[in-house]
Amino acid sequence: MAHIDESLTFYPINIAVLTVSDTRNKTTDTSGGLLADRTVKAGHNLVDHIIVKDEIDAIQAAIKAWVNKLDIDVILATGGTGFAPRDVTPEAVKPLFRREMDGFATVFHHVSMGTVGISTLQSRAFAGQIEDTFVFCVPGSTGACRDAWDNVFAFEFNSQYRPCSLVGQIERYRGICP
Repeated sequence: MAHIDESLTFYPINIAVLTVSDTRNKTTDTSGGLLADRTVKAGHNLVDHIIVKDEIDAIQAAIKAWVNKLDIDVILATGGTGFAPRDVTPEAVKPLFRREMDGFATVFHHVSMGTVGISTLQSRAFAGQIEDTFVFCVPGSTGACRDAWDNVFAFEFNSQYRPCSLVGQIERYRGICP
């Protein structure tokens, strides 16, 4: 049965948060703020938190810069995953992937169905891997970020989660974290 085994060691991971928005700033960025806050409260390292415009070049530049930094394990992007004309996060990020994590969208939509119902269909949440960095892209609403963290990331980023977590796939923890 899936559970947190507190007898195991907790290994923190390094996370960067990217908010994609034409209208938010550090004061009004409640979704990125929630992800950053939850990162720290969970015991992980918040390496960076920035806001970029809904523009393919800006999104790609931020993500590429972080992927080139060896100390970032996971990038959490919020915003730009809907169907508004300026929502281009999937178009910016997916071409950078070497692998996609198809199951993330399925699990996210399952969770989201419980909070927003069929409106979850309007989200293009997705995840994958660029080089050795994992990238998760979720909608820009604070509720969607809460759903993603509380029901997916809190477990997937916890090395104590069994039967396994993403932490064991991070190069420096391979062999330590099954």
